Amino acid sequence: MPFGKQNDALKASWLLLLATVFWGFSFLAMKSLGMIQKEILPEASSWFFSALSLVVRFGFSALILVLWARRTLKGWTRRELEQGIFLGLAGGVGILIQMDAVNYTSASTTAFLTQSYCLFIPIYVAITKRIWPGKRLLLNCVMVVSGVAILSQFNWQQMRFGRGEAEAIIASVFFTAQILLLEEPRYARNNVNNVLAMMFVVKLASVLPVFFWVKPSWHEVAMVCNSGPVWLIYAILTLFCTLAAYMLMNYWQPHLESTRAGLIYCAEPLFTSVFALFVPQMFSTFAGISYANEKVTAALLIGGGLITGANVLNLMTGADLAAKPAVVAEQDAKPVGK
Repeated sequence: MPFGKQNDALKASWLLLLATVFWGFSFLAMKSLGMIQKEILPEASSWFFSALSLVVRFGFSALILVLWARRTLKGWTRRELEQGIFLGLAGGVGILIQMDAVNYTSASTTAFLTQSYCLFIPIYVAITKRIWPGKRLLLNCVMVVSGVAILSQFNWQQMRFGRGEAEAIIASVFFTAQILLLEEPRYARNNVNNVLAMMFVVKLASVLPVFFWVKPSWHEVAMVCNSGPVWLIYAILTLFCTLAAYMLMNYWQPHLESTRAGLIYCAEPLFTSVFALFVPQMFSTFAGISYANEKVTAALLIGGGLITGANVLNLMTGADLAAKPAVVAEQDAKPVGK
C-alpha cells in the first residue's frame, strides 16, 4: 500500500470514530425528542415519532445534498445512481427494521445484536476473498463483541430467538451491506456528493410510506413540531448525527478495509453511554423535561474499556502501517489456500 494511502487510512480511522460520536449522541437526542413530543401528543404511537424524525432528518439532508451537488448531479453516472440506491435502501430499510425490533425485545438485546456486522464482515471477506483475518483483527473482534455485550448489559439467560431478535440480526445484515457497498471496487470512481444526494433521497422514500401509514392528522403533526426545543434537536440530529456522520462515512470509509471500519462503528454504544452521564440533564434544562443522567457503572468501565482497547489497537495498526510504508503487516491478511 502506498505511503499516502496508509496515512489516509489512519486519518480515516479517526474521522470514522468521530462519526460514531455523532451517532452515539443521536440516541440521547432522540430520547429527549420523544419525551418532548409525547408530552404534547400522549396518545400518539412511538412509531409516529420515530418515522417523523427520520422524515425530517433524511428530508432536509437530501435537500441540502441535492443543492450542494446540483452542478455535478447533472452528469451523474449509472454507477453513482446504482450505489446511491443500494446505500439508501440498505440504510433506510435497516433502520426501519431495527426500530420495529425494539418493540419485541429489550433495547439492550437490540443494541447487542445490531453490532453483529463486526462478525458478518470478516466472515464475508473470508468466504469471498479467501482471506483469513489476522490474529490482531480477531482479538479486536472478540474485545468489541465482549465490550458491547457488557456495555448493553446483555443477559444470555433471558435470550430467546423471537421476532425482535430476528429483526435485529436482519437489520445488522442490511448495515453490513451498507458498509461493504462503500468498499466495492466498481464504485471507486464515483462522485461521493452525487452518491450521497441519491442515497438520502432513497432513504427518505423508504421511510415515507411508514410515516403516512402511522401519522395522525396533519394538525397533530404540526402540534408536535411547534416547539423551539423540538426544532433545535431536529437541527442537531440532521446536521451532525445524519448529514455530517454519513458524509464522514461515505468519504472516508473507502480508505479502510471494511472489517476495520465495522470495528470502529461498534464504538457507537460506548459514546452513547458516556454522553448519558451528563447530556440528559442538559436536555432537561432547556426542554423542560425530566430526563435523569445515568451513573458510572462497572458495565460502562469494563465494557467501555474493552471497546476502547479494541479501537486503540485498530488505530495503532494504522499508525504502524503509516510508519512502515514498504511493509504490509502479515497479521492483517492471510491468504486461504491457493
